[in-house]
Amino acid sequence: MDERGLITMSMRELDRLKIIQAVADGRLMPWRAAERLGLSRRQIERLTARYRDAGASGLVSLHRDRPSNRQLPDGLADRAIRLIRERYADFGPTFANEKLRECHGIVLGTETLRHLMTIAGLWVPRKQRPPKAHQPRARRACLGELIQIDGSDHHWFEDRAPACTLLVFVDDATSRLMALHFTATESTFSYFEATRAYLERYGKPVAFYSDKAAVFYCNNAPTTPGRAGVTQYGRALYELNIETWCANSSQAKGRVERANLTLQDRLVKELRLRGIVTKEAANAYAPCFMADYNARFGKLPRSAFDAHRPVREDEDLDRILCWRVPRKVSNVLTLQYDRVIYLLDDTPANRSLIHTYIEVVEYPNGVVEIWADGACLPYVPYDRLSEIDQGAVVENKRLGHALQLAQQMQALRDDRRASDSPSRTNRGEAAVAHHTLEGRKTARAMTEEDYKAALARTAPRWNTRTAKQMAAFNTKR
Repeated sequence: MDERGLITMSMRELDRLKIIQAVADGRLMPWRAAERLGLSRRQIERLTARYRDAGASGLVSLHRDRPSNRQLPDGLADRAIRLIRERYADFGPTFANEKLRECHGIVLGTETLRHLMTIAGLWVPRKQRPPKAHQPRARRACLGELIQIDGSDHHWFEDRAPACTLLVFVDDATSRLMALHFTATESTFSYFEATRAYLERYGKPVAFYSDKAAVFYCNNAPTTPGRAGVTQYGRALYELNIETWCANSSQAKGRVERANLTLQDRLVKELRLRGIVTKEAANAYAPCFMADYNARFGKLPRSAFDAHRPVREDEDLDRILCWRVPRKVSNVLTLQYDRVIYLLDDTPANRSLIHTYIEVVEYPNGVVEIWADGACLPYVPYDRLSEIDQGAVVENKRLGHALQLAQQMQALRDDRRASDSPSRTNRGEAAVAHHTLEGRKTARAMTEEDYKAALARTAPRWNTRTAKQMAAFNTKR
């Protein structure tokens, strides 16, 4: 109530006043008033008592004209905004709040600071930002000047077979499908196979245009000697003198994205009509589909010049389109790749390679070679993840128990290959999960307790001394 005796009430408080007046006059039952106001009956009785004691002013909120319990201290908001203007003008609210807390001792809520920055004009909420305009880009002038590539994971065979990935190559100048390759996942080896088929049919284009998938773009800085921050696919195209560009958005490579939508409609139905349920049969049908697609949707280029270049005789596609990594030769003429130890022959030439890096080459078909100075070296592999054959468990008093214990430990061991090894889904292998498998451990993570547990499951009569000896032997190994 002000000095003139007037009471300011909101519409909600005015409606409450009318109902409480009716209750006080006996014209409305308290339980009915509680239903209308969404309050409890006891609260209605308390409001009625306040109305009888103080009149209409008793129903006005008692928090009016009082400072909020959440009110910021005087000058804190102004100080925070002043510091942001001076030092953190281009920071977002979350980052700016972290710096205010760490460097200036100002503790604010992130959303509170976001509201203050919005009022001060230092931050524009995402909903208020103007939409980004993606300007159309003119097509390239001639065939083979720019090839957009992408992988589309889809149920291409509907419910007749599991989902798989289709690698799509689209020419930017003509929107023609240049290559279609069905594979399990979008892996480096799969792109090697599709790229080789493309090069053998058309030759080398000027550039490939892709997204920033791990096959094309290296997100992390190189930490291993011999690596230059480029992917295996990028290295292969560099050796072939083919440019590689990575788009920052899907709109930038819109021709191949729109082609994927068309293929997910038309190609799926064509495969259904022909009863195709395997990737091999789909790859055999792909050239026929591409010819029909290009006849319907292909555009004429502005120039009749074909920018493809032939593959030179000195460009060995087998040596280029492969997975190549450097490995250091140890003192005992061994090197490791993907948890496999490769033993080199003890020759004077191989001894000169000790403490030097040589190349381990893995081809898409699974063949592994070791190259040094342009020569392929013979080797003997020793797989550290090999398992004991059930037939090797002989009826022997001690050897049988030892082999059974080894089998128990192998069941606990994480037998995945190295995390930086290539994906081999093109050969039918399962995709490797990057997270630790539940219930599995690496050989280094196994403890003496694991050996004791395995020993208890296989040979309860053995003592713990044997388990300790085997655990110590595994640790030294």
